[in-house]
Amino acid sequence: MKKVHVSSILLSVILTLWGCNMQAQTLSETVGQHFRIGCAVNNTIVQNPQSAAHKHVCNQFNSVVAENCMKAQFLSPAEGVWNWSEADAFVAFGERNGMQVIGHCLIWHSQTADWMFVDQDGKEVSREILIQRMHWYIRTVVGRYKGRIAGWDVCNECFEDDGTRRQSPWQRIIGDDYIELAFRFAHEADPDAELYYNDYSMSVPAKYEAVCRMVSDLKKKGLRIDAVGMQSHNGLTWPKLSNYDRAIDAIAATGVKVIISELDLNVLPNPDTFSGAEVTQFYEYTPELDPYAKGMDRTTEDLIGERWQAFFLLYRQHAEQIARVTFWAAGDADSWLNDWPIPGRHAYATLFDRDYNPKSVVKEIIKMYEGQMYRYRYVRRTKDK
Repeated sequence: MKKVHVSSILLSVILTLWGCNMQAQTLSETVGQHFRIGCAVNNTIVQNPQSAAHKHVCNQFNSVVAENCMKAQFLSPAEGVWNWSEADAFVAFGERNGMQVIGHCLIWHSQTADWMFVDQDGKEVSREILIQRMHWYIRTVVGRYKGRIAGWDVCNECFEDDGTRRQSPWQRIIGDDYIELAFRFAHEADPDAELYYNDYSMSVPAKYEAVCRMVSDLKKKGLRIDAVGMQSHNGLTWPKLSNYDRAIDAIAATGVKVIISELDLNVLPNPDTFSGAEVTQFYEYTPELDPYAKGMDRTTEDLIGERWQAFFLLYRQHAEQIARVTFWAAGDADSWLNDWPIPGRHAYATLFDRDYNPKSVVKEIIKMYEGQMYRYRYVRRTKDK
């Protein structure tokens, strides 16, 4: 019999255990223990199970939201016409991979087909007709996925940054109670589904205060609302972290959870007249506004890492108030910021590069959520921005 030295066995065991411990932890395994961690997925990711993107989503996230396929203009482009195939495939994808499935979004001023608001002559319909159409639309969509969707973004972007109501066709034709009606209809269609309100610029005091008043009003009327989504299309200098922090506290004080709902980081320069996340803004491409087309310098990478860590430290501190953090793309290649507000640029908007490899700051975020020591210098340098 061949002799085996005990020291060799011990060394083998140590190296094996060390190798296991060195395996990269994922966001779902670490951050996902504190709140749901998700991303928006597109049809290409859903339909290509052997792709790197598909495997990446299943590995890193425990929640998925439909990026576009559940918006009204895709589901119902004409009266009586329904396109269910992509939405059905998205829901099945989430279920098959054991993920929380989120529907986005039922009522929005944008990406809703014109037929919803006009009659056969092209004139605006009456309040009564639009309420009927809203009820029918929500009942049909939510009812189709009853018991399969964990939560719905019921109303999206209903307020301006100054806290006034957006004068959308919903607001203009129905009036202030259209939000109340939408939540009522959604709850009727699936009483077990969570219901959310979602908006951008939610660190602006006038806006989050208006949303908080709306939430309190819905709750006083006995309507279900489970969370407010803070769309977080953030930048290197906005929002101010102190305002962002106060907004989370203000929303949670109304008795609902907070969702960081559309998280990304826009590090590209924008035209002088650009503002907020209004999707109708578009500008022509110029090389000056696409400075990282051939890659990014180390100094900028460090600034981005610093900013990401500052946000995730804030989320960690508010973990009891936050239900979910959802990126608005699986990786940099999928980000809408590649083509908005300027088509053809090179965005660096997520924690994963164009090949779905984690950026260096991911390791530090994971350490933070595991309670390990991480590079605090990132946080200290950005805490007051």
